[in-house]
Amino acid sequence: MSFALPLADILVAHGDAGNLVNFLIYVVVLCLIFGLVWWVVGLIPLPAPVKTVVTVILAVIAVLILIDLLLGVVGHPLIS
Repeated sequence: MSFALPLADILVAHGDAGNLVNFLIYVVVLCLIFGLVWWVVGLIPLPAPVKTVVTVILAVIAVLILIDLLLGVVGHPLIS
């Protein structure tokens, strides 16, 4: 399963400044979404082990998506 996004393919194919701005906006939106989910998980009264597991899972998902997105920009997909 690949987290590769079409925006990364567009950046590799064209590489102009307009697509770079779109890419940066996309990364900022992803960070805002994960930050909001992280904050909501912190507000939910869960037991300590469950909250830690959910937080780690969110962090791993965010890191995998960002790594795959950045590797897609340079032309090397994480999973081909």
